[in-house]
Amino acid sequence: MVLLGGLLPAAASAQDDDPRVGLEPGYFPWSEASSNLDLLDNDPRVAPFDAPPGNFGFVNSDLAFTGDHAIVGSFNGFQIYDISDQTNPVLRSSFVCPGGQGDPSVFGDLLFISVEETRGRIDCGTQGAPGAVNPERFRGVRIFDISDLDNPVQLPGVQLCRGSHTHTLVTDPDDPHNLYIYNSGTAGVRSPLELPGCENAALTQAPVTSGNPTQWRIDVIKVPLDAPEEAEVVSQPRIFTDPATGAFNGLQNTLPGALHPSGTPYSPLPNTNTCHDVSAFPEVGLLAAACQGNGILLDISDPVHPVRLDAVSDPNFSYWHSAQFSNDGTKVMFTDEWGGGTAARCRVTDLPEWGADALFDIVDGKMEFASYYKMPAAQTSQENCVAHNSSVIPVPNRDIYVQAWYQGGISVVDFTDTANPVEIAFFDRGPINSPNPSGLNLGGLWSTYWYNGYIYGTEIARGFDTYGLLANEQLTANEIEAASEVQLDQFNSQLMSELVAAPSFAVVLANLDQVVRAADIDAKTADKVRQAVDKAEKLADKGETASALNQLNNAVSRVDDSAGQATLKEALLDLIDALS
Repeated sequence: MVLLGGLLPAAASAQDDDPRVGLEPGYFPWSEASSNLDLLDNDPRVAPFDAPPGNFGFVNSDLAFTGDHAIVGSFNGFQIYDISDQTNPVLRSSFVCPGGQGDPSVFGDLLFISVEETRGRIDCGTQGAPGAVNPERFRGVRIFDISDLDNPVQLPGVQLCRGSHTHTLVTDPDDPHNLYIYNSGTAGVRSPLELPGCENAALTQAPVTSGNPTQWRIDVIKVPLDAPEEAEVVSQPRIFTDPATGAFNGLQNTLPGALHPSGTPYSPLPNTNTCHDVSAFPEVGLLAAACQGNGILLDISDPVHPVRLDAVSDPNFSYWHSAQFSNDGTKVMFTDEWGGGTAARCRVTDLPEWGADALFDIVDGKMEFASYYKMPAAQTSQENCVAHNSSVIPVPNRDIYVQAWYQGGISVVDFTDTANPVEIAFFDRGPINSPNPSGLNLGGLWSTYWYNGYIYGTEIARGFDTYGLLANEQLTANEIEAASEVQLDQFNSQLMSELVAAPSFAVVLANLDQVVRAADIDAKTADKVRQAVDKAEKLADKGETASALNQLNNAVSRVDDSAGQATLKEALLDLIDALS
């Protein structure tokens, strides 16, 4: 505490020039601060998805994308926005279907929604499902046919013992006929009278080796793509088991009352009895799982039978919440949702390793810790703030993610060097002051995802946001354009694949900008290369391909094979091949 007291004045001083500090409270309108991010549009929630801040029955949750549409999850159902005009998204349709948490995923014409609350009903009714046992209750993964976006049709879903807090789609490169869903259920266990096979167990530090408790496992659902109505649980892997003792509860088993390094009790509790959220990277056969008390790396080459490769823990982490691989799957970032997302955890007294991101390099199937990253501007006690959902921005040769911090706003972070992550853009609003003018009113960005050239965000209370990245000395217009050339038909942030732009002039110029930024090329040579590439682009636009190729070969002749220029040369040669 003496050390902390000595550090606080310096920390406060470092915040003085950050425009995010001291923003005036407001709901509509709000105060804001930004750097290298432009808020292009905000669409407030409208009935029947609107309610005063703090009403958890109507908050916005996660996001998924299909074509020119964003699907915005909600504890009250889901909404579909037409985003063909990114500066003016239009609400196309809404589907009321209460049950929380409402996280969506899309695959082809199928939409999957997580449901965990006891009020969830099979028929999507709003009257709830009272009683300890109710045959009309639905807790699990809903499945919708969205071939007609204006008229989604609910198919039989999959009922689960702990419902579905979140879920992740997993594809198998060797099995194109089926889709797999890894379910994370974090709620209470259902009665076996309501769903046969459910078995509740007390959390304990004593080894659990008998019975078939619902805790200490995950659900793997198989969805036949030709018959999604036949989706079913096909395995329930006990990925936390101690291989030496066979104990199901073989990882972290912190019990209530244990103290966080802040001196307050852990909340939520880092007790690994399920996973909160997982991210799959089928191309490399890996899945990163944030499992309350541990970060876990799994081999999913056989998605029905995942195998644990590594598990890490950290006393600074209260609740391993979500995971995000780098674009090539060689790094992974885990978030800590200290405070559960409803508490102020970005105050000047909260150390940067609390409620933060933890960055790891993946080496030979093991995770090696590199550093923490936390949004650096202190927020007030009126703002729920902690690390939440993110996605990769596919800038060539760089590892960049965009991260939501609830009422801490957005950070865009370069983690190419995992030991030294750097914030390169941000956006933040002031605290929400309604309905309680002086207290904490729940709000902020739940998810911020890059999709086809833009960043989209679900603001828990204020609606649906669209952002554009602005060029700056840390991220050039060419780098943004190269990332924007990666165009996807659909996007689910937790189902990852390597996103690489096809050879183009923007990719070449992005590589050149990076070489210049790193001082790996002299100014004269860089100017000559840029002039040649600019001429080549103009010639190519006029259909004069042969002359364009001559200019590109001229540029290649000026670039050497040193480590600093190798990627630039490769990008030039790839473009020459593409144009030839």
